Amino acid sequence: MEGPSEALLDAQSQVTNQLIAFQWNLDMTVSSDNCRSLKYPYVAVMLKVADHSGQVKNKSFEMTVPQFQSYYRQFKEIAAIIETV
Repeated sequence: MEGPSEALLDAQSQVTNQLIAFQWNLDMTVSSDNCRSLKYPYVAVMLKVADHSGQVKNKSFEMTVPQFQSYYRQFKEIAAIIETV
């Protein structure tokens, strides 16, 4: 049975994806089949990621504006930490 440190090392060795591109757009849903006037703002995020073999995959998802703002703050914190290394 492997201990906590071996499990951590194994998990770290499997994280080999590389972020190639990050794009985002602020969009607004104005209506739908069920609702005539939504006016719901959201952020559409598109990622381009290369896996360990070099194969590039596109991933996309949507977030509310507050979710994106939180995500942005976390990236700023990560960047600040990386600069100190």
